[in-house]
Amino acid sequence: MSVTVRVPAKVNVQLAVGPARSDGFHPLANVFLAVGLYDEVTVTPADELRITCAGPDADQVPLDRTNLAARAAEALAARYGRDPGVHIHIAKDIPVAGGMAGGSADGAAALVACDALWGTGASREELLAICAELGSDVPFSLVGGAALGIGRGEQLTPLETGGTFHWVFAMAGRGLSTPAVFREFDRLGEGTDIPDPVASQELIAALAKGDPDALAATVSNDLQPAALSLFPELAATLATGRAAGALAALVSGSGPTTAFLVRDPESAAAVAQALVASGTCRTVRTALGPAPGATVAGAG
Repeated sequence: MSVTVRVPAKVNVQLAVGPARSDGFHPLANVFLAVGLYDEVTVTPADELRITCAGPDADQVPLDRTNLAARAAEALAARYGRDPGVHIHIAKDIPVAGGMAGGSADGAAALVACDALWGTGASREELLAICAELGSDVPFSLVGGAALGIGRGEQLTPLETGGTFHWVFAMAGRGLSTPAVFREFDRLGEGTDIPDPVASQELIAALAKGDPDALAATVSNDLQPAALSLFPELAATLATGRAAGALAALVSGSGPTTAFLVRDPESAAAVAQALVASGTCRTVRTALGPAPGATVAGAG
């Protein structure tokens, strides 16, 4: 018996970041959009908990208990008083360390897969609570679609989307540490009055209308200056995509993946071609959003 769960990447169409709290976390207004780049996580009964991984940059994925997929299995097993012995195999297609929540996606997928494999019958609310314990982006990986995340990003409100949005993603030649980007955000903001984060109602309306031009006019990422400070070469990638006709160009989350909103498949192809030719990035992918959250894709 095994269960396979398919789970999407995400792009932050708005990431508003407030000043650091006493616990070190930053309050966020985080508008997530799930996009059609997927990892597949397969769980199979085993004598002990172990993880394997295959796919692009699989060698960068931790295969120990720091992996969110392992932690998800352990958390669900502990809640239901059972042994977490399971083999978790991650078929990787979401960029690793790219600001697209690949690790969080794997955690959500493993949780859904183990719930199905073990027949625990956990409620949606229980699964979301475990996700929130695992990390700020994990609940959205479970939910998918589009959502506003507040608090650390884990308190979700689903958002309407009125159509399909076309994206191009450029993967950088190296990763960026999310904690390092937040530290740089704090450093850059020293001595300034950082406002509390607020979701853009214009952006939420643009998502609901399915209007790429209106969305392009409202996307924002408060972590982008910090990501560019740590990884200045990303500026050339952003400029290349804009010059090739992207409606909007931004760093995805904490980076270093850059995201380009385009109008249609033809525009996506043109922007992708220009990015590849520019030599400013390692690989380029196109994807559509919204995409469904963690979903059982097969059992046998």
